[in-house]
Amino acid sequence: MQMENNYEEMTKALIEGKEDEVKKMTREALDKGAEPKSILDNGLLAGMDVVGKRFKAGDMFIPEVLLCARCMHGAMDILKPLLSDGDALGAGTVVIGTVEGDLHDIGKNLVAMMLQGGGFKVVDLGTNITPQAFVEAVKEHTPQIVGMSALLTTTMPKMEETIEALKEAGVRDGVKVMAGGAPVTQDFIEKIGADAYGANAAAASEKAKQLLN
Repeated sequence: MQMENNYEEMTKALIEGKEDEVKKMTREALDKGAEPKSILDNGLLAGMDVVGKRFKAGDMFIPEVLLCARCMHGAMDILKPLLSDGDALGAGTVVIGTVEGDLHDIGKNLVAMMLQGGGFKVVDLGTNITPQAFVEAVKEHTPQIVGMSALLTTTMPKMEETIEALKEAGVRDGVKVMAGGAPVTQDFIEKIGADAYGANAAAASEKAKQLLN
């Protein structure tokens, strides 16, 4: 019961964006003998799950979510060396990037953050990513999901080119493809043959989980 209370306090502090408190509670839980995986699942991810739901409902906003993510990252810096490969963020791996010709990254970064908060390992390729760079990243990291972002109508066609490049490389069938960004729509997703559309960062994280269930 004592540790359950600690996890509840940790979750509450994370939701309130109290980075120093979350890191302190993480160290204290370890000192009391808690397993790193248990701290991750019951304290940190439980908190980020609430953050994701509140963000989607419009009850939290980007600056608050960023504070919560900072709490998560600070605690993970403590836990990562103690987690086994099998214990580390285990929801799956996502390779994500903004497509070639597009340098916008705020939306992509927010999605990456929500995915991490949802338990995914995220390989963030950055911006202006060519179709071939996506292919190479899939070969190197063997993700379950590829996420593409575009903020410009002029760069949206690169999403379809990337999917075609994945097909030509023989790796398309091994991954689910998600796409999002201000000009992207469900109709566009269906037209280019992607698997899912994330209307916003919280929705993208939920879609990613649904794709792997």
